[in-house]
Amino acid sequence: MTTRTHQPRHYTQLDRLLINADQALRTLFGRPQTTERPNPASDHDESELREDQRRHIARLMRINHTGEVCAQALYQGQALTAKLPETRDRLERSAEEENDHLAWCAERLEELGDRKSLLNPVWYAGSFAMGAAAGLAGDKWSLGFVVETERQVENHLNGHLEQIPAQDEKSRSILEQMKTDEVRHAQVAKAAGGTDLPGPIRQAMKLTSRIMTRTVYWV
Repeated sequence: MTTRTHQPRHYTQLDRLLINADQALRTLFGRPQTTERPNPASDHDESELREDQRRHIARLMRINHTGEVCAQALYQGQALTAKLPETRDRLERSAEEENDHLAWCAERLEELGDRKSLLNPVWYAGSFAMGAAAGLAGDKWSLGFVVETERQVENHLNGHLEQIPAQDEKSRSILEQMKTDEVRHAQVAKAAGGTDLPGPIRQAMKLTSRIMTRTVYWV
């Protein structure tokens, strides 16, 4: 009796393009593939909120949802153009955890009675292009891009946590777990060889983020 061993499948570039197309459709219009971690908000009861509080929190969660759409696009673009298999594996694992965030934010938006941003396809396309360009620049720059992105997201989440009322434990628990994951993603990318990005690129990233948050709050 012979034992059959399973060799890891090697994807062609066309395979990866088709996989990315499927992931884009799941991210924008379907159910993303998650790690099946439980939603941190499930342990908390819904709190009493004034209508203006509910509306503001919902818009903040819409921003966070779009941020996770962008994160998916960035990671998929970077993984597509990564030079080393281990770099690609790290990026794809981080993308899976970002899908958890995407699902949690979508669920919280629904609970708050609000919608996703109508601009998500636009932000996905732009972020995918940025991620692919970072990957083409080289793995150390691509990983450095992850480090800087996650640092900026951490600051962004801190700002939202300051605005969400203490009694809204559901929203706060989601953002706190997201923050924990983003810090870890940055640490992993830095330890893997991510290099610091030039100042002008960091400033351009901050400007892009500011434009996204201000438009998605309303649209």
